[in-house]
Amino acid sequence: MSTAYYSHPDCRRHDMGRGHPECPQRLDAIHDHLLATGLDVALDFREAPEVDLRDVELAHSAGYVAELKDLLEQVSASGEPRALDPDTVACPDTWRAVLRAAGAAVAATDAVIDGEIKNAFCAVRPPGHHATRNEAMGFCFFNNVAVAARHALDVRGLKRVAIVDFDVHHGNGTEDIIAGDERMLMVSIFQHPLYPYSGAVSKGTNMVNLPIPPYTRGGEVRDMIEAMWMPRLEAFRPQMIFISAGFDAHREDELGQLGLVESDYEWMTRRVKDVADRYADGRIVSCLEGGYALSALARSVAAHLRVLAEVA
Repeated sequence: MSTAYYSHPDCRRHDMGRGHPECPQRLDAIHDHLLATGLDVALDFREAPEVDLRDVELAHSAGYVAELKDLLEQVSASGEPRALDPDTVACPDTWRAVLRAAGAAVAATDAVIDGEIKNAFCAVRPPGHHATRNEAMGFCFFNNVAVAARHALDVRGLKRVAIVDFDVHHGNGTEDIIAGDERMLMVSIFQHPLYPYSGAVSKGTNMVNLPIPPYTRGGEVRDMIEAMWMPRLEAFRPQMIFISAGFDAHREDELGQLGLVESDYEWMTRRVKDVADRYADGRIVSCLEGGYALSALARSVAAHLRVLAEVA
């Protein structure tokens, strides 16, 4: 079976303005690098569908979904961008991108569970892990990974799923949505202190939060993951693993001050894949979160994909 690569042109049309780090060129950089390195031939390219809002309401409140839909449709009709917070801007094409990003995650989940593909990477934007049950923030509108994870549990009938988040920023939205749901285990690393200035104290016993001091290098991060993540993942025995794949902890990325490199992302992916192979029939769905230094982002995604696709 293959590794699927989900994306859609609508994800590129979401544009938060000149100079914004979460820019359409992020997807171009990844795709161009895959073509230049020949890694594209190892992937099953699939077009992301629009998400069913009933799936979104498994992770977000119905009121929030309706309010955001109305707001983004107003922006689309008016043609005028609107800021939801100082960092998060909606443009006329944002609603379609939001639907495709969450739709990719759900479609990938179904395809993996159905055995059509081995695992999947969703090259989508906007990202999702800061979106809480009731609020858009931090470049995020719908929480793509949380929506997909809840779909796996509530629609597809899995009993235990894990979420791995290695973005440089704490996935506060994911934590808000899943805290206390013992069907789900979330393990994460993040720089602390750093936006959104949360995560040092976990909201639930189903969390393994690893706050990392600025300027920490990959070797130390690996040691912490081995000591803290791996025993919990092994004991949990997840039936499927979702990855919030942020690559902004790379040493070249100016939105954080951690010191990871491509080999660290390769190592993390391999450790997660080892768990998935043992307990989850290899089932992994990974969704792009952060990563804003374009060359480092592209190289890191390629390292991540080489492990998922088992390309030497």
